[in-house]
Amino acid sequence: MARVKHISDQVVLEKVLILLFAEGEKSVTFSAIARLCGLAPSTLVQRYHSCPAMLEAALQMAWQQLEAQTTTAVLQSGGKGVQSLLKALSGPTNTPALLNASLSHPAMILRAQTWRETVEHALAARMTVGAKTTEIAALIFAAWQGRLLWDAAGGKGFRLGEALKRLG
Repeated sequence: MARVKHISDQVVLEKVLILLFAEGEKSVTFSAIARLCGLAPSTLVQRYHSCPAMLEAALQMAWQQLEAQTTTAVLQSGGKGVQSLLKALSGPTNTPALLNASLSHPAMILRAQTWRETVEHALAARMTVGAKTTEIAALIFAAWQGRLLWDAAGGKGFRLGEALKRLG
């Protein structure tokens, strides 16, 4: 079977993320990605020079997508409330997996912190202004991310709406 001559970086990096999220960072090799996308390993070496560089490019792309998704969610949900924003943010990006994969990359950790602050600020802006609004927004963010993590693991946790009522 002839190999595909050209596959976009986006397609290649999506394959990197799929493998990374499913099997971890050590599974991301040129040969593994070559099998997934149909390019020769040497083509991947020419494009990315090293597996860490390919992995970093994939994480950068994922963060760009999540940041764009967040901007859209904040704008589209307007001032409708906390639950509306969190529902809009619960899109295609697997944020717990992305956060976990980013923990060993200092530049990605900074992006994660900035994203968290953006979401917490947007949550606080949708709440009744009070002395502890930013603290409650941080708790809501942590509860939401925890819920996403356990939902992905097959567990059913608390109802986020109930937690919001108790915190509000």
